[in-house]
Amino acid sequence: MIRAVLALCLLLAWPAAAQDDPARAAAEAAARLEEAARLLDSAEGGRDRVEALTATLRAYEDGLAALRDGLRRAAIRARAIELDLAAREAEVSRLLGVLSTLSSAPAPLLLLHPSGPTGTARSGMILSDVTPALHAEAEALRSQLEELALLRLLQDEAAETLSGGLAGAQEARAALSEAIAERTDLPRRFSEDRIAMAALLASADTLAAFAEGLPVTVAAEGPGAAPPAPEPGSLPLPVEGTLLRGFDQPDAAGIRRPGWILAARPGALVTAPAAATIRYAGPLLDYGQVVIVEPGPDLLIVLAGLATVYGTPGEVVPAGTPLGLMGGAEPADVQQILTETTGPVAGTRSETLYVEVRNGQSAVDPAAWFASRP
Repeated sequence: MIRAVLALCLLLAWPAAAQDDPARAAAEAAARLEEAARLLDSAEGGRDRVEALTATLRAYEDGLAALRDGLRRAAIRARAIELDLAAREAEVSRLLGVLSTLSSAPAPLLLLHPSGPTGTARSGMILSDVTPALHAEAEALRSQLEELALLRLLQDEAAETLSGGLAGAQEARAALSEAIAERTDLPRRFSEDRIAMAALLASADTLAAFAEGLPVTVAAEGPGAAPPAPEPGSLPLPVEGTLLRGFDQPDAAGIRRPGWILAARPGALVTAPAAATIRYAGPLLDYGQVVIVEPGPDLLIVLAGLATVYGTPGEVVPAGTPLGLMGGAEPADVQQILTETTGPVAGTRSETLYVEVRNGQSAVDPAAWFASRP
């Protein structure tokens, strides 16, 4: 995977000013893959292993994103070259014909002119002026054809690279799930009253009602301390995504939700935006799999729409701890990548995560708590 991303950097090196960003992103992703592999090899304890696997999975996500972006750019560039060559077909044919004549005919014969020495001298002068321009045109054509060959080679070899990257990412997800299940070193603030939680799940008909009833699900206080409350406007996003619908904005059916809807990639890792206590993890109403964390007194962050959730109520997790994975499957075929829609939801970001922030008994705009608008 690392070699493939580095090869992608080299193949995307035309002209540097136009392709600098994707090449740099691919190089950084390759460096992160190498660093994550070193972290994974050196991990010993449960928490170290979770952190190393989290870094590994992030690196795979970055590398695959760079590969997808590079493949699309390569396809666009290849198509542009093909169209340019097709538009200049007659010109290219004439150039090849002239070059063929120049290369096959003896030089003295090219300079001879039927009108005699004067005409021969003039033809020599004209030929000396024209030849550099012909060579320049031939060099530009050669560069285009070489670039097109490299781009086609990239697309031909990308299937194996993509398959290996997807397999590596899936292996990292499975290992991460196993490491989190085996983790025993997290402090606990409380133990859950399962009977009270079951009753709350059966009776709550809204997310607000469920959030308000969470205090009654605490069976006993634990030794863990509550994490310090974060500063408003300081939190990173729980998933790398694009804002699809903002706070209290209606959807196509006119339904309003007091939170954000983020479009994310299939299988994307969802992490805790701050050190927090897990208050709930599991299915809830029509929200799918949900994680509710408490980063501070009377402050809840609801993350809904996941396919897999991690953690147990009562655990205190550090910032950046994996809380779950988005659903869906990444395209495993190069042609799918080249033809998929590049909008915020279709194609690369086909999954949606609902993010709600509750301060006290009210839902507030997440913009007040997160550092940047997605």
